[in-house]
Amino acid sequence: MRRNQHAGIIVVVNGSMIMKGFLSILALLLLTFSLSGIVTSLKPEYRISSQSVHTVANQFSGKMLFTLLANENHNFFQVMPDGKPSTSFSGQMLKMSANISLDDPRSLLGRELPGFSIFDSEILVAGEGTNYTNLPFESSPPEGLLKEGKEAELQNVDKLEESENQDGKIPDVTTNGKKVVHIYHTHNRESFLPYLKGVTNPDLAQHSKINITRLGDRLQQDFLEKGIGSTVDKTDVMDRLNQKGLKYPKSYQESRSLVQSVMASNKNLEYFIDIHRDSSRKIHTTTKIKGKSYAKIAFVIGGKNPHFEKNRALAYKLHNAFQEKYPGLSRGIIQKSGSGDNSVYNQDLSGNAMLIEVGGVDNTFEEMYATIDVFTDVFSEFYWDAHEVSNTSGKSEAK
Repeated sequence: MRRNQHAGIIVVVNGSMIMKGFLSILALLLLTFSLSGIVTSLKPEYRISSQSVHTVANQFSGKMLFTLLANENHNFFQVMPDGKPSTSFSGQMLKMSANISLDDPRSLLGRELPGFSIFDSEILVAGEGTNYTNLPFESSPPEGLLKEGKEAELQNVDKLEESENQDGKIPDVTTNGKKVVHIYHTHNRESFLPYLKGVTNPDLAQHSKINITRLGDRLQQDFLEKGIGSTVDKTDVMDRLNQKGLKYPKSYQESRSLVQSVMASNKNLEYFIDIHRDSSRKIHTTTKIKGKSYAKIAFVIGGKNPHFEKNRALAYKLHNAFQEKYPGLSRGIIQKSGSGDNSVYNQDLSGNAMLIEVGGVDNTFEEMYATIDVFTDVFSEFYWDAHEVSNTSGKSEAK
């Protein structure tokens, strides 16, 4: 006779193990609450914010993120213009971990060469011929040039085209007497070599009379013909710096107070345009369209201001309009966020603020006026698309 035997399992519960597990969970909870308390007690500028997440996310291009999805579902590759892309994940990881981009040698050299960081710019949209070897830049003039004293003799100024309303036409639409655009010049003495006798060094292209402010006059006159009321400020910012004993990098500090003053006195102002010229040479700042010579234009965005997204969106719209009507005239949109740059450019004062670089040290006023005229056409079309409403007289006014 067989006997069924049932084997039993004996579980020995160790009280010390239970205690250790309990203490571990308790410690984890305490650590979690402690970290939460520390994070919430930090000052706002030190907390992890949506902007921080946005900055990290910007390290990945839309194409790369789409490729990650397509690697899981290959049907996505069918809607990509170039089919399956050759995305370098190793290059992206190198960029994130060491801040080095294989497509931009400045990322490797910038921290090693003194002064190289002033060229720490990013091309948001590259115009025709624009790359990291010919980015727009503004070099500071020698300190002596900022002080009152001897200036270069002028030449080729006897036949300069005047900024006058030549046709006298009454525009079909107007802002009804309101001044809605403010034009100013932070670097008001930026001049041009063709008009400075004996001057060949771009850093010396500065003058108190023949300078960038003529473009502001031209733009204001063009706006008048388009029915857009504007103000133009030709304050000698450089003279204000001299009087206060300030150096050239403080230019935006001075122009900022001027802009704030006009904003306080005129609540109708919506757009703020700071006009500059580039220090680059003519090969990079000039183009021909249908046989006519134009000074190229570039849009510069300060990456360290709270209105960055709005400023960029406005620049995108204008650049795209240039590309559609005058391909090759826009050099693109450049973001400056380096430690050696201002990186704000007063664009924190308004989401509709912009800095445009028109031409360079070698361009003539004829070439720059041609570009200002195109800018007026592009901007006015954009403006009226956004603001035009019909009134009872059959004409239109700004809202």
